[in-house]
Amino acid sequence: MEKTLLNDLSADLPDGVRLQRAATAIRQAFACDAVGLLMLDAADTLHLVAAAGLAHEALGRRFVVAQHPRFATILSRREPTWFDPESVLPDPYDGLLDDRKGSPLPVHDCMGMTLYRQDRPWGIMTLDALATGAFDEAARARLLQLGLILQAAVRVTDLERENRQLRQLGSSQQGLERIGEATEILGHSEAIQSLLHELDLVADSDLPILLLGETGVGKDLFARRLHRRSRRSQQPMIQVNCAALPESLAESELFGHVKGAFSGATSDRPGRFEAAQGGTLFLDEVGELPLSLQAKLLRVLQNGEIQRLGTDQVIKTDVRIIAATNRDLKANTQAGLFRTDLYHRLSVYPIPIPPLRERDRDVLILAGHFLEFSRARLGLRGVRLSYEAERALRRYPWPGNVRELEHVISRAALKMLSRGASRDQVLTIGPELLDLDVAPPEPSVDERSRISAADPVPPPEPPLVDAIPSLRDSVEICQRRAIGEALAATRGNWAQAARALGLDPSNLHKLARRLGMKQEPDALP
Repeated sequence: MEKTLLNDLSADLPDGVRLQRAATAIRQAFACDAVGLLMLDAADTLHLVAAAGLAHEALGRRFVVAQHPRFATILSRREPTWFDPESVLPDPYDGLLDDRKGSPLPVHDCMGMTLYRQDRPWGIMTLDALATGAFDEAARARLLQLGLILQAAVRVTDLERENRQLRQLGSSQQGLERIGEATEILGHSEAIQSLLHELDLVADSDLPILLLGETGVGKDLFARRLHRRSRRSQQPMIQVNCAALPESLAESELFGHVKGAFSGATSDRPGRFEAAQGGTLFLDEVGELPLSLQAKLLRVLQNGEIQRLGTDQVIKTDVRIIAATNRDLKANTQAGLFRTDLYHRLSVYPIPIPPLRERDRDVLILAGHFLEFSRARLGLRGVRLSYEAERALRRYPWPGNVRELEHVISRAALKMLSRGASRDQVLTIGPELLDLDVAPPEPSVDERSRISAADPVPPPEPPLVDAIPSLRDSVEICQRRAIGEALAATRGNWAQAARALGLDPSNLHKLARRLGMKQEPDALP
């Protein structure tokens, strides 16, 4: 087995695949029910990087060492640690074993070992067996031997990662300090891993980046990663929410003002560009900037100079611009809602962020992360998802993306407590607590065959030709619905509705009158 493990760990494989193979091989070698490899970060928090026999949601968990005495005990020793089946120390994997998902662990065998890198703890390896007596003295001695092999693999993996990052970042001291930094972005899907690789490649350039994605995908997290991986990481990153900038104060917020520039300007005040000098300026929801401010921002990006409001003095700026939007800026430029020249300045390197529905099983990893957060915040022994809840999470389209998922999980955990659940139990969240509008799953081929055989259903009759609306009528119905929804969302504000629909306000008024939704030609804003 040791030879097989060595071959797997020395193979030219991605880091995650290599460690996952190690977890699977160790589980087979000890014939146990679960193995976990957990890495320790700078905040004394352990997170699973590979697991075998644990529920998929466990990969999103973050275990604060101080809150888990078993993990703290393992980290305090160099030799393997075995826990007596009668131990009263709570098990962090309660309800997380794949074949006992959502159920408290019965009396069982558990042991673990700290893995070191250059005499510093890298993390720990844990093994769980539901059969007591599985881990005897011989098993502990063998774990020590395999642990040494695994530590060597960890060193190789870390050295390879450092070499890749040094090639990207150069050999500066700042680059060395950033190596091994824990990321806040969770996910193992191909879509997210490909995106992170692309971000790391462009991070150290000074190209303006435009992050494109739906509401709730976490564009601010990706912007912070870009800043952390850049040569400007030791300088400030200043975030501006363009949607929250009042138009009357926006110029002062971005460029600053001098005393007496306007009523209420009682002293000189630097703007966000000056605050971000040498670092990164993150313009969130940049598509919401008013046209008047877009022209002034364009001049700054072209000339690298700003002027505080109320003075002609020029200030040189050195900032890297990262912008983000959930709008189709290209379509907005064609509709006259966004300046074409500014769009091209901001989108030198556009990066689309995939929505949660395109990230495969990442929804379960993220759900696990939010479940662990809820467990700690509410003081629960444990909180897990049922298999039916997992299926509901994976079927739901997530229009609000990761932000919506966080709210759904937090709300479900609170609902369980409000309905009388005990904090001392391992709580299992069912699909009914998620409040997701999920269509029932399609019946399998076998189920469809049984239904057809038991109760044949005649095929539906085709609709009458005369009942089919014309293409023009169908288009107009769709247009009326879209305009009605936009007006409802903007509380009847036609200008905002036009912006949301990507239309010029005058064109929207004309279209509404043609569709019979507006009678008089109101004065345009």
